[in-house]
Amino acid sequence: MTMDKAIAYAQENRERFLRDLNELLEIPSVSTLSQYAGEIQRAAEWLHLRLTKLGFGARLLPTGGAPIVYGEYRHAGKDAPILLIYGHYDVQPAEPLEEWVTPPFSPAVRGQDLFARGASDMKGPLMTYLAALESVLAVQQLPINVKFLIEGEEEIGSPHLADALANNRQLLDCSVVLNGDTMILRPDLPTIIYGLRGLAYYELRVETAEHDLHSGIFGGAVPNAGQVLSELIAGMHDSQGRVTLPGFYDDVLPLSEEERAELARIPYEEKEFLTQSSGYGVIGEEGYTVTERLGARPTLEVNGLLCGFTEEGSKTVLPARAMAKLSMRLVPNQRPENVQGQLEAYMRERAPSWLRWEVIDLAGCPAGVVRRDTTEMQAAVRALEGTFGVRPVFAREGGSVPVVGLIQEILGRESIMMGFSLPDDNLHAPNEKFHLPNFEHGIEAYIRFLYELAK
Repeated sequence: MTMDKAIAYAQENRERFLRDLNELLEIPSVSTLSQYAGEIQRAAEWLHLRLTKLGFGARLLPTGGAPIVYGEYRHAGKDAPILLIYGHYDVQPAEPLEEWVTPPFSPAVRGQDLFARGASDMKGPLMTYLAALESVLAVQQLPINVKFLIEGEEEIGSPHLADALANNRQLLDCSVVLNGDTMILRPDLPTIIYGLRGLAYYELRVETAEHDLHSGIFGGAVPNAGQVLSELIAGMHDSQGRVTLPGFYDDVLPLSEEERAELARIPYEEKEFLTQSSGYGVIGEEGYTVTERLGARPTLEVNGLLCGFTEEGSKTVLPARAMAKLSMRLVPNQRPENVQGQLEAYMRERAPSWLRWEVIDLAGCPAGVVRRDTTEMQAAVRALEGTFGVRPVFAREGGSVPVVGLIQEILGRESIMMGFSLPDDNLHAPNEKFHLPNFEHGIEAYIRFLYELAK
């Protein structure tokens, strides 16, 4: 009866919850650009005040970078489970601004979607947590103990998170972690993500001369840095779509037949996939389905290229330097620190002897795979089934959330990855959105999850 009252409270207060979300979305808390440092602090203080108003003991934990917002509610008794809720309040840059239909930090509703930078990743899910907790607190004390860990550096690889976890083990001790920084596959298909890929991110720089040269006078005799780098990058995949870095697959944990059967339950249609991605075709590693490629196999991608003249008009220049941003999505057993050695080994094997090159490590985190047979996971299954009326599917997600693997390694705790973003929410892209029916379903599912855990 109290759970039903909490769900009813959430429905009655939907518009106010949405206004609160809009207020948070208006803060441009971009973590990768130093000019937004003040906005990062403002977002942290906004969440600190919000948790305090809900009755949580809240404080900001210094990290050497963006502060962590910590909060705890410990009124359910010492024998009650402790749920640690993870989130992040930082967002990606909004550029290119000209591709946004409405300004990125001025939230706008079009149809059933709320558009703003951070709407789906992950200020919308953050407010889903808070709305669910307020709804339960409106009818009773929380049936379990709850802690919050909300960081401000997830979008830059969480560089200070490992130390923060290690330095606050006792403070962050818990029974299980709830992580909403994931997605469901469709608005009518609840999904529990049980695996996330890790990340290794590098900048590769090459140099072929002391300075740029005239392409007419020297072209054809002096190497072109752009061409050299392009040829090296082209060789990083073979004709079967496999990465050619030496030893890249040595530590890859293969999929079991049971996992492949579970992943095969996920409905897949190439037309729908292309619509969601806005892509023109499907590629990938031979011998694996698209679902397996997206979440359970490692990748190497070019995230950016820079060399020579790129302004309007023409300039006949022979570039002396070129740079590429490369990211590798990693699967269980692969380690970011090993991948850098594999990339450097590739360069030693393939690069011309006269080429000057450098690999710069920018970010990295391990993959995370959690158990599907725990009592806490079954509580999540019941919460989603009670909300949507259908049993959820288990899936692996291709993105990286560093905290999942770090919490496993440092705190020794499993995460329930139960989020409500959609594949077509334009995460990290212009016109990011959050599907408002998912906002409502997420609040109800989290309410149900609290009560299911209390059982």
